[in-house]
Amino acid sequence: MTLRDVARSAGVSQATASRVLNGSVRNVRQANVDRVLAAAAELDYEPHLSAQAIARGSTNIAALVVSGVDDPYFSSIAAGVTQVAEAAGLIVTMAVADRSPERELQIVSTLRGMRPRAIILTGSRIDGTDTRDALLEELDAYREAGGSVVLISQHDLPFRTVSIDNYGGARQLARALVGLGYRRFAVVRADAGLRTSRDRCDGFVDGLREFNLGVDERFVVEAEFSRRGGGAAARELVRQGLDGTELVFAVSDVMAIGAMTAFRDAGLVPGRDIAVAGFDDIGPAVDVVPELTSVNVPLRQVGLRAMEVALSGDDASRIVPIATNVVLRESTPVLPSEPW
Repeated sequence: MTLRDVARSAGVSQATASRVLNGSVRNVRQANVDRVLAAAAELDYEPHLSAQAIARGSTNIAALVVSGVDDPYFSSIAAGVTQVAEAAGLIVTMAVADRSPERELQIVSTLRGMRPRAIILTGSRIDGTDTRDALLEELDAYREAGGSVVLISQHDLPFRTVSIDNYGGARQLARALVGLGYRRFAVVRADAGLRTSRDRCDGFVDGLREFNLGVDERFVVEAEFSRRGGGAAARELVRQGLDGTELVFAVSDVMAIGAMTAFRDAGLVPGRDIAVAGFDDIGPAVDVVPELTSVNVPLRQVGLRAMEVALSGDDASRIVPIATNVVLRESTPVLPSEPW
């Protein structure tokens, strides 16, 4: 059954039938709308989605590109995106870039040909890659064709961006921990090219500098931005000898949770023998023992806002800031006046 059959049965032109079935009924008389819909139902006609995409310039799909699916950070954002998309009658499709700029570029190039209503890119920008210009070109072409682009990331690309205050949140955390009595720190971070990690590390160190404190370079350990990486970094710190370190700050909760497991395996009890703090305040932060001190990022709200911005079509405010706040828990108890 074809669109021509529906138009013939309804007694209207094929163009009119197409407008009705694509939802563009503003300039179509109601009587014709009713006839086309009745004919389509009678003939059991199903619109061809690819043809609709070409006619409308987009489909009823919103594309969400994430760095990984095993990190609660991204699943929480996806929940917010999906909530707004479903209310707008859109279906969310997700693609995983696996923290690879090349893979991200490939995904965006493929999505552009599929004409989704919106593309939302999550995850930190990575310095030192040669894909930035190509990604910018792909996203520009997609936007020029009528698509909507929103980033959940740092605001260095000329698109609307939901920007999380990674630097400010980490700086607040440093102040709070000094207020609990901590003076000797280690930092577990990802590769310096990952901007989220760098911003959080810089914010934390700058917060310590306000109190004339710092972190010995020996105790700044780089590792994979994952639970496994956090565990590896903690084992390296134990191997080096913590040398009086009172607290370990990991730039993400998943890294912090991995570090806590590794410390426990080494005979150190988190929250007693070594304090640990993270960043993001993902759900598992309150499931571990002891509960993890973190910097709360309202991740579901981040997803909600990103999808709302994608659907608004308003470029007046290109940067949408998201505030963060420190949540102190049992993994960083008040330090006794005497060292542990």
